[in-house]
Amino acid sequence: MIDVNVNLSHWPTRRLPYDATPQLVQKLKDAGIAQAWVGSFDGLLHKDIAGVNARLVEACVNSGGEFLLPFGSVNPTLPDWREDVRRCAEELEMPGIRLHPNYHGYSLDQPVFAELLDLAGKYGLIVQIAIKMEDERTQHHLLRVDPVDTSSLVGLLTKRPGLRVVLLNSLRTLRGDAISQLAAVGRVYFEISMQEGVGGLTTLLEHCPLDRILFGSHFPFFYLESALLKLRESELAQLQIDTITRTNAAQLLSPAS
Repeated sequence: MIDVNVNLSHWPTRRLPYDATPQLVQKLKDAGIAQAWVGSFDGLLHKDIAGVNARLVEACVNSGGEFLLPFGSVNPTLPDWREDVRRCAEELEMPGIRLHPNYHGYSLDQPVFAELLDLAGKYGLIVQIAIKMEDERTQHHLLRVDPVDTSSLVGLLTKRPGLRVVLLNSLRTLRGDAISQLAAVGRVYFEISMQEGVGGLTTLLEHCPLDRILFGSHFPFFYLESALLKLRESELAQLQIDTITRTNAAQLLSPAS
């Protein structure tokens, strides 16, 4: 299985189980994960984004092989963000970037976000957009962060059909027609960490094509077992599960697929 939604380092307001990288890696491997796409919790609030991304790559290298694939943070409200994108692509050789618009204080209808999408497309980077990180009810009172407003995404991505975009932690915010509209434009994918309810994956398939769904756990913020249970309790055929947990992500890594 390929898990497209994992984070390294420490959540800003509390320690999480398995937030030490060696233990996190072992937990993932024990659960049958063959590869994890990882960002860094440091990217939420740190201003030294270059340092965040350098540490992320070092942690991935130290974990051995290509088990952890680093997705760099980019904050387009900071002066050197274009250089951060270039470093992610050319120097750190990352497959993609991970964005947190709500924590970084910009909206998706601002011109700088369109510029960021174009620059990511120029470098052939996958763009992961975290719609939320935490339930609003559990947020620290000094860190009240609303989910990202995705209403302008359809228009933006219609103009950029070749851009590979993964929406993380989106399925508590997006529903029904909103999912269908986004799935119909470009190469937009959804991971399952926040899909809830009995038969949640079957319900998701009513609005989203099978080839646009990815396995994601939001580990270690969420329990890894929660994402795995979504698969076990589903009525999907094994081929469908394999497509969600492995095939779609493997194909997404290829810019030409």
